[in-house]
Amino acid sequence: MRDVISLGTGRRYPLTMICAVFRVPRSTVYRTTAPAPAVPLVTAKRGPKTARSDAEVVAAIRAVLAATPFHGEGYRKVRARLAHRGLAIGGKRVLRLMRAHHLLAPRRLGPPNGDPAHAGTIITTRPDEMWGTDATRFYTQEDGWCWFFGAIDHCVDELVGWHTTKIGDRWAALEPLRQGVRQVFGRFAKDVARGLRIRCDWGPQYIADAWINEVKWLGMTITPSYVGEPECNGVIERFMRTLKEQCLYLHRFQSLAEARRIIGEFITRYNTEWLIERLGHQTPVAARIAAVAA
Repeated sequence: MRDVISLGTGRRYPLTMICAVFRVPRSTVYRTTAPAPAVPLVTAKRGPKTARSDAEVVAAIRAVLAATPFHGEGYRKVRARLAHRGLAIGGKRVLRLMRAHHLLAPRRLGPPNGDPAHAGTIITTRPDEMWGTDATRFYTQEDGWCWFFGAIDHCVDELVGWHTTKIGDRWAALEPLRQGVRQVFGRFAKDVARGLRIRCDWGPQYIADAWINEVKWLGMTITPSYVGEPECNGVIERFMRTLKEQCLYLHRFQSLAEARRIIGEFITRYNTEWLIERLGHQTPVAARIAAVAA
């Protein structure tokens, strides 16, 4: 069309008019009519040439892996061992070659214990079916770092027992459960809490024989969370966040005795006044009363 001569003007039609009539962008016309650029022929890898080829480096890596007395060494240590042998190879190159030739040690990818999003639930339908227990530390001016241990019900989020102490050992970890058993079951005896599950993590207090034996003596079943997945113990973990934001972070405790008093006052307010959204904005104590009455 651009070569056609207009009868009225005796000249060729302008490209702007042609594109307007056919509703075609001029950039498209320019691109389609432009000569194709010459593509340079690439016969080798771009960039500076290395002293050793990839095949030589892979052979050296295999030799290092065969000679090392350890298992599962990563590319960083392989690179260091190559350097000890006088081969200065970049870490990214070692990683690329080990990955391409499947020489990297296998590793665990993501949560191996189920749904990585933790889309399930650990909330029970009735009180006293599962309790969660955990610990955290806080600082006092006179006594230094001290411990807080707590136990919470997974249904109504009521803190059934708590304990503050200087030494956070297995005996301190048992105290919240002892308090909860006496409060909920009315006495402390063998198999008094049979059927109650206890959710805990893998802290040293919760794998001690004394803690495990007493929990089993009370009739409880231990259901530990997965290693490295605190979501499994999320009820008490969420309470610990509330405790820190609403109490521990707001006070500069002078002594353990003062901290025990202030924390005790907060827990009383929490159980009787803190509103839980998933419970219809009820307090833990009100939710327990309603669940028992239902």
